[in-house]
Amino acid sequence: MTGNESIDFSLENIWQSWFSFRKGKQSTPELERFQYYLEQNLSELAADLQNNTYRHGTYRTFIVCDNKKRQIAVAPIKDRIVHRLLYNYLLPIWDQTFIYDAWSCRMGKGLSGTIERTQEFLKSYPDAYIWKGDIRKFFDNVDQMVLLDLLKRRVRDKKALVVILEVLGSYGKKVGMPIGNLTSQIFANIYLNELDRFVKHKMKPLAYLRYGDDFILLATNKKNLENMRKETKEFISTKLKLELNPKCDLILKVRYGLKFLGLNFWSSARKLSERNQKRIKNRLNLSNLASYRGIISKYGGVKLTAWFHWRVQELIFLL
Repeated sequence: MTGNESIDFSLENIWQSWFSFRKGKQSTPELERFQYYLEQNLSELAADLQNNTYRHGTYRTFIVCDNKKRQIAVAPIKDRIVHRLLYNYLLPIWDQTFIYDAWSCRMGKGLSGTIERTQEFLKSYPDAYIWKGDIRKFFDNVDQMVLLDLLKRRVRDKKALVVILEVLGSYGKKVGMPIGNLTSQIFANIYLNELDRFVKHKMKPLAYLRYGDDFILLATNKKNLENMRKETKEFISTKLKLELNPKCDLILKVRYGLKFLGLNFWSSARKLSERNQKRIKNRLNLSNLASYRGIISKYGGVKLTAWFHWRVQELIFLL
């Protein structure tokens, strides 16, 4: 797709977006109410989109504390169906423009692939220098006008742009976008695609990758990397109207190791960081056991793996 295609607001496509949204969702009172009048709800949504009378609903917000304290905004179900429709429309237009080493929220990519690729870079360039950076409060600070200008470069359908404007405006601010929206995932990649292409084609480091708003650059010597950092920070500030987190603005030798994406990396090994090991130990229970098993088996090391097996037996015994 090139962006010249019209967005499909047909009832059939609304149904397809509903099925995509519904897949894997647990039942909730809101979901049960929506499904009770499903045909009516979807027909009304299709009519609103076709007649340009669609208006986004009010978000429900809550705070989560993981590595960071974050506010999650959850839209009403009808709006999440629209988010899915927009996502499906934008993805084929933009994904072909993304660099290979943009790893978040893309088919066939993800965290595991990012970890393997990072390890590959460190193994290939053990004598290089590495710069690790991340964008300070990225989702809170995205400039919506910059994002809209980027979208207009490839999206030609005015009806699609009207709905995109409605979704962006639903946040009630001219800066930032809600973390809970599916659209925010594709918007983030579109926005940071500018950074990716600047680094790859202008800075031309030995290696570069980005996962979410975290990224690394490798160069043969420290002076070159410092120059790349200076120009990249200026680009981020002037073109994207963002800034880097000063706590993560580090240049170091690859041989000394790298803390990135919750792991400690070396040229020939990696393991979970102490912080993440402590978090797993504090939070492990029978409901999250399966997900943590996969993480620990890959990145936990001998001691954490042994602890995990003993703790699982204790949890089962206490049933």
